[in-house]
Amino acid sequence: MEYTQLGRTGLKVSRLVLGTMNFGPQTNEVDSHAIMDAALDTGLNFFDTANVYGWGENKGRTEEIIGTWFAKGGERRDKVVLATKMYGNMGADGEPWPNHDKLSAVNIRRSVDASLKRLQTDHIDLYQFHHIDRSTPFEEIWQAIDVLVQQGKILYAGSSNFAGYKIAQANELASRRGSLGLVSEQCIYNLIERRAEMEVIPAAQDYGLGVIPWSPLHGGLLGGVLRKEREGTAGRSASGRSADALKDAAQREKIQAYEDLLDEHALEPGEVGLAWLLTRPGVTGPIVGPRNREQLDSALRALELDLSAELLASLDRIFPGPGPSPEAFAW
Repeated sequence: MEYTQLGRTGLKVSRLVLGTMNFGPQTNEVDSHAIMDAALDTGLNFFDTANVYGWGENKGRTEEIIGTWFAKGGERRDKVVLATKMYGNMGADGEPWPNHDKLSAVNIRRSVDASLKRLQTDHIDLYQFHHIDRSTPFEEIWQAIDVLVQQGKILYAGSSNFAGYKIAQANELASRRGSLGLVSEQCIYNLIERRAEMEVIPAAQDYGLGVIPWSPLHGGLLGGVLRKEREGTAGRSASGRSADALKDAAQREKIQAYEDLLDEHALEPGEVGLAWLLTRPGVTGPIVGPRNREQLDSALRALELDLSAELLASLDRIFPGPGPSPEAFAW
């Protein structure tokens, strides 16, 4: 396993992040525990979750599954860098009581205590804001976070789905308060969706945030979806975002070119999609969300790939990025 430091911190994390969103809705507790055991056995030490995972009436279920895994002992908790997120409404009926969502100091305090209980731990290593709250000033947010750090309930704070200017605002204010500020940004980033390169990633690099890409295979589009379609094994990748995107002839042509290119090199599309992210400046590690051990093993193989300059150039031709900022906005 390869390790890197999370942004400007001294915290060492694996270059793949175990995403747990499928634990509960797609993968039962026994199998989820087996996946976490397997991940830890390989040295993968960075686990990501969120308080809303489990969805619907089962919000919080994913954190509970992780908690029962920690409760088995065997240094599981000590070996894991645990990240979770808060922002969304935790009410099962979809109608939050006032102050039961977003980033008010009241809800930050309530949410962290509830997550600690579900996770059966006394601290969260990386506590992330799942979205921007336009109604709550960063002064209030950082005051609440500083208290939690002093209490030992959290160690670091991170963002998710923040614009570049919001990363700047948050960390400029944190600096004036003498606080550490954001140390990571979790954003959608993959070969197909590269808009983060325009402002989010440059801001993260300038302010010392580690970038943690979510949806690294863009909902399965980069995982060999057309091959699976021909073989009749597409499964979930044939629905949702993938199915909608493949209706676009231009997008389908790009995906076909991508798969053809990798067939020429005898490489697996999903593994290359992850390996490409590992070559990108500022990226700590992509989040992989295996539903079973086979998918975990495939993700781990991405760490062994050494993509040639020629192959990287070919990928850029198929999926061109916006180019460096500020030139991407002008000429």
